[in-house]
Amino acid sequence: MITYNEILETNKMINKENLDVRTITMGVNLLDCADTDPKRLCEKIYDKITKSAEKLVSTGDDIAREYGIPVVNKRISVTPVSLVANGHDKDTCVEISKTLDRAAVNVGVNFIGGYSALVQKGSTPSDENLISSIPEALSSTERVCSSVNVGSSRCGINMDAVKKIGEIIKEMAYLSRNDSSAACAKFVVFCNAVEDNPFMAGAFHGVGERDKVINVGISGPGVVKYALQSVRDADFETLCETIKRTAFKITRAGQLVAQEASRRLGVPFGIIDLSLAPTPAIGDSIAEIFCEMGLEAAGAPGTTAALAMLNDNVKKGGLMASSYVGGLSGAFIPVSEDHGMIESAISGALTLEKLEAMTCVCSVGLDMIAVPGDTSAATISGIIADEMAIGMINNKTTAARLIPAYGKKVGDMVEFGGLLGRAPVMSVNGYSCERFIRRGGRIPAPVHSFKN
Repeated sequence: MITYNEILETNKMINKENLDVRTITMGVNLLDCADTDPKRLCEKIYDKITKSAEKLVSTGDDIAREYGIPVVNKRISVTPVSLVANGHDKDTCVEISKTLDRAAVNVGVNFIGGYSALVQKGSTPSDENLISSIPEALSSTERVCSSVNVGSSRCGINMDAVKKIGEIIKEMAYLSRNDSSAACAKFVVFCNAVEDNPFMAGAFHGVGERDKVINVGISGPGVVKYALQSVRDADFETLCETIKRTAFKITRAGQLVAQEASRRLGVPFGIIDLSLAPTPAIGDSIAEIFCEMGLEAAGAPGTTAALAMLNDNVKKGGLMASSYVGGLSGAFIPVSEDHGMIESAISGALTLEKLEAMTCVCSVGLDMIAVPGDTSAATISGIIADEMAIGMINNKTTAARLIPAYGKKVGDMVEFGGLLGRAPVMSVNGYSCERFIRRGGRIPAPVHSFKN
């Protein structure tokens, strides 16, 4: 039961500390839309999405108005399209992406995720068709998001897929070159992808999920920063307790919204994803939390320890506030979407290598990183392989959302606008990994994966 006092406290966090419900995401199963005829397949997909989510946006707006809790985004995730499109060719995959885009426009959501493939152990012809179609699909649609899972702690890393993804990202950057290579911002490559993540661009509706489900992602970096101001000179134990208590309160706000959305839509409640996901707004930054902890800037010595502490205590507090905490839940460290991270990258305090170290303890990984447009496909694949290895060895989700900004060089700024913000182009290691990447095959799973 959510109490009246909790609602009052939540309103304070909203009005002063940038608390919001970042997204209500409806997961929709599309496996029952399968059809051998491409036209009928697309019609079934469109009909199911538009019927399932016809009241999603209005319901989110009603809840926001009645409770005073901002619900920033309403989104949809679907079954990985490579499964739904099994037996169809690349052209049909592109038509499905356009169908998803039309459905998203029809119901009014800002993103629809699940143009995805799961290839951690190998690829089917359907997977290969979908992956090959990603550049055209994302550059010709506005709201479709895509992801590919190329590794897991149980299966290892599919290096054939990693090599292909580097080439795909370069092609996307070129096709969307007149739009700051923004197609790349809608694509994520994962290790250990989760089936109930409500955040884009990596959301998809897992095959172990119900036919429809409501997942809510709530974000509150500003709330955590504000809370830490009251314990500025305290010891680490006090710091951790403050983060836990704050995470508990934030999660309760998400629980309220999730329960109401589930009840009003008649769709089962899935999970609360408590992820400290920053925005370009001042006061809504993970980097500002680091500074409040005592670091001069994000990237300073101690940053990885600070992030580990933040992530762990966010999870501990959130788990006590809801029976169903899931998704990614922790702290995101995107460069383009966090003004403090942007400033640290521009000043040189934050490098790509330091970001990689931080991903060992954050929620996801290398997120919204702009690199020079002439970065080779092999180098992009090498960066992805490093990130996937961190996830595989540490039994955690890791991801890479890299943007080789066409025509841009180190020090330039790339403007995406809106929630995606702006990003400084960061330097990458210039030494070649091409021979390593073109070996092909699969990196085997680590020894600790054998737990049966």
